[in-house]
Order: sequence, then structure tokens, then C-alpha cells
Amino acid sequence: MAAETSYLTGARADLEQSELAEEHLMLDPRPREEMNQMVMEAMTTTTPVYWAWVGGLALIVAVCLFGVWGYMTATGIGITGIRRPVFWGVFIVTFVFWIGISHAGTFVSAILRVFKAEFRRPFTRAAELMTTFGLAGGAMYPLIHLGRVWTFYYMVPYPNARWLWPNMRSPLVWDFLAITTYLLSSTIYLYLPLIPDLAMARDRTTGLRHRIYRLLALGWRGTEAEWHRLRKAINIFAFAIIPVMFSVHTIVSWDFAVGVVAGWHSTIFGPYFIIGAILSGVAAVVTILFVLRSTMRNFKYFIRPEHFDALGKLLLVFSMAWAYFFFNEYLLSWYGGEEAVQRILTLHATGPSAWVWYLMLICNVAIPWLTLWNRRIRRNPLAMFFITLAINVGMYAERYTIIPLTLGHQRMPFDWGIYNPSIFEISIAIGTMAMFCLLYLLASRAIPLIPVWEVQEGQMAHSLKKVGKAHVPSVTELE
Repeated sequence: MAAETSYLTGARADLEQSELAEEHLMLDPRPREEMNQMVMEAMTTTTPVYWAWVGGLALIVAVCLFGVWGYMTATGIGITGIRRPVFWGVFIVTFVFWIGISHAGTFVSAILRVFKAEFRRPFTRAAELMTTFGLAGGAMYPLIHLGRVWTFYYMVPYPNARWLWPNMRSPLVWDFLAITTYLLSSTIYLYLPLIPDLAMARDRTTGLRHRIYRLLALGWRGTEAEWHRLRKAINIFAFAIIPVMFSVHTIVSWDFAVGVVAGWHSTIFGPYFIIGAILSGVAAVVTILFVLRSTMRNFKYFIRPEHFDALGKLLLVFSMAWAYFFFNEYLLSWYGGEEAVQRILTLHATGPSAWVWYLMLICNVAIPWLTLWNRRIRRNPLAMFFITLAINVGMYAERYTIIPLTLGHQRMPFDWGIYNPSIFEISIAIGTMAMFCLLYLLASRAIPLIPVWEVQEGQMAHSLKKVGKAHVPSVTELE
């Protein structure tokens, strides 16, 4: 009887450990070589469907982005819907949207690394790539919006032949400096943790790819001294890039807040824009994780429902924070008593474009609050995919409400107007979205999207500790 009881207890413990291992990646270790092979197989395997997507996206980028942009440059920016009273339209809306998306990489990788959030390990690189590609798309819009793109050198702070320095009070110069700094720092931050995985790819490829990986791996051999220097460099950059992230979207908010335009002149725009950027960025990370998990071979082992669950909790928190800042700014502007501001806020909710305002609230507040409290929904990748798509639709509607809808009804009623974006603006916006997807597709076959060394490091640190009759996960600090 005692032997039977002992056997049942052991079987129950084994079942409990098996369930925990199936649920948590950190408790389901596999040999390093097997994980390397899984990632390399995903990198080196292409299908006709993959190349069809690459070709289709490349065609959209060539026609909708560079073709339409070239035609607009040759013809003049007057072919767009940018005219009095709305001089900032879809171009600036999409610019703010892409800069917001780019915050996800820094938040997911740097901030969660600083706070030692273990669930971040398998998808940090996917988020960091999104930062780089989002910045690449957003950085194009100040040039596109210039119209006469050949005059972009006036944004660069250098003395020219006529000793004309750029106007440092211009938002274009602020954006140029902020984006350049953020793009450079985020690219370095992406590259540092990539070095061990590039060395792994170097040792498992031949020909041209081997030579490229050998060059990029910087002679990495995995010695103890190299690991010490790498971890130290990553930690330094993790702390250094966080204030850069906050400063970039604060500067973007200043593009609006420093003006005397009714509805923009607000001291709360800085934190309001940052919260919105993190909300849209984390939502985009979840969307990309679903696509990677569904299309990349063997990625279901690395990206599990637990990761969607953790990111879903973050989305719920940031949705609540965004709602707080939105209604705080809305109420204070209303009770400020300025007639022009009250008129604008009324028109947002009752005017001809009120559907955009309600779409923003439904997607950013109602949908997350009604769904993300439920653990089953958070652990359902398909449900999270549609929820995060809705959140980013809502965030785009928010930027649209702030910019063209506010500019259309300023203090002088004789100068009111309704902004209708032209097909040229919409085409260029679609082109940059296609460029983002195309860059991601190409990167998925060029570099390891899963940081295998980080995953293995986390698995080495995690273990099951028996507390009473239960097995509880525990984490050991690795130096």
C-alpha cells in the first residue's frame, strides 16, 4: 500500500512537471545544438509562397512608395490633399505612427531586460527588428513631406558655403536629430546580442553566407572573456537607450505642443505620446509574434501562449494608462474654457468625422478592457492577433484625430475645412507599410530571429523547487 501511494505521488509529480514544462519555455530545455538547428532550419527554408509574398510586397513598394513619391516630386506636392487649412495630413499621421511602433523594441528588450522579466527572452530580437524597420519607415516621412526633397540638407546641422545654419526651432530639425540618434543607437543595440547567433550561423553555413556571417560575427569564439564583455556592453546600452526612447517621442510630441494651435498646446502631450507609442508598439510585437509562430518552422516551441499572456497583461495596463492620459487631457482642455478648444473637442465627437474619434475609443479602450482581463483570451494567439490589430487601427485613428481633424477647425470659422486624403497620400502610406513587411520577410531568412543563447541562458537559470506538495519555478541569478 505504501509503495502504491509512493508510486501515485511520483506519477502525479511527474505529470505536474510535464505540464509546467509544456506551458513554460524556460522549464522545457532542449540541447543547444537542437535549438540551433531549429532556428537555422527556419532561416534556410523557403517556399514558393514566401517568394510570392516577397515579390508582391516588392512590387507594392516600387509602385506605391517610390513610383508615387517620384511622381509627386516631379509634379509638386499640390497633387496631394495637403492644402489650407490642413497642411499636415496622412504623411505626418503615418510618421508619428511609425515612430510610435518603433518604441516596442526598446521597451520589450531594454526595459524588460533591466527589470529581469524572463518571458522576454525568445522574442527580444523580433521586437528590436521592428524598432529598426519602423524607424526606417518613419524617417522617410520628413523627406516625403518636404515635397522638394533635394533640400533635405537644410535639416543637417553643418555650416555650408553660404554659412546658413538650419533653423533649430524647426520641428523638422528636431525630428531629424532625434530619429538619427535613435536609429543609430537601436541598430547597435540590435547588433550586440546578435553576435553569438551570427557566429552560430557562420559555423553552419557555406559559401557567400558563410563569408558574410564570418565578417559580421567579428571573430566570436564564445570564450568567457567575450561573454563577459558582451553582457557588460548589452547592459550599458540597455540603460543608455531607455532615455533615448523617451526623448524621441517626447520630441515628436513637441512638434505639436509648442505651437499655439488650439487643441495642441498642452503640457501633457509628452507622456501621452509615450504611453500611446508603447501601447501601439507592444500591440505590433504581438501581431508579429503570431505571424512568426504561424509561418516559421519550429517557432511554436519558442513562442508559446505564455508569451501572449504576458504581453496581453502589459497591453491591458498600457490601455488603461492611455485612457487616463486621454481623458485627463480632454477634460482639462474642456474646462480650460477656451471657446476654440471646446469647439474642436465637440466636433471630434459630433462632427462629420466623428466616426474616427469613436473608432479610436472602441479600439484603444473598449476592446482591450472587454477582452484582455480574460486569461483564456490572452493565451489564444489568434484572438490576440485580431485584438492587437484593432489596437493599432485605434492608435492610427488617434493620430488622425490629433492632426488633420484638429487642424480643420481652428479659431477662425471662415478658415474651416474638411480634410480628405488623396490617393497619392494613401498609396505612399501603403507603400511604407509594405516596405516594413518586406524588410521583415527578408530579415527572417538573413538573421536568426530567435536569440538562442538568451533562451538557453534562461533555461539554465530556471528550475523547479518543491514547496510542500507543489513544484514552484525558481530563477537563479547568472553572472
